[in-house]
Amino acid sequence: MGMLRRMERAVEDCESALLAKIFRTDPVQLFDDLRQECDEHAVVCSRHRVLVPNDYTVELAPDVHDALAARGGEVGRQLTDVLARHAIERDYEWAGPLTVHVTAAEVPNGRYRVSSAALAHVPAVAAGPQQPAPAVGFT
Repeated sequence: MGMLRRMERAVEDCESALLAKIFRTDPVQLFDDLRQECDEHAVVCSRHRVLVPNDYTVELAPDVHDALAARGGEVGRQLTDVLARHAIERDYEWAGPLTVHVTAAEVPNGRYRVSSAALAHVPAVAAGPQQPAPAVGFT
């Protein structure tokens, strides 16, 4: 099943790259891909409880990342807001605190790649005294 999902994702990446070269796409597609990543990894725990990943990474092509770096954490906050609203609309429950990291990377479609993971929520008391990490990262 996992292999089929990877193959499907590879075909989608190739298709997206081709369409991006033919047509210019807007940032709304990134928002849609974030929502899709959330939906695809939702786990139904009970009739009234659906858990979704809480740690998202958006890898941008280096030139796009550099252009957006001037905006600071604004991009990460916007992406986090999109996911938070989506979860409210779908009655999803986060596996822990929601974070979105925006990084530069060589991506196959030349634009971006979205990935997610469910990170356990560890209470601050159990972890010992630490400074809270920012919810939005832009590296």
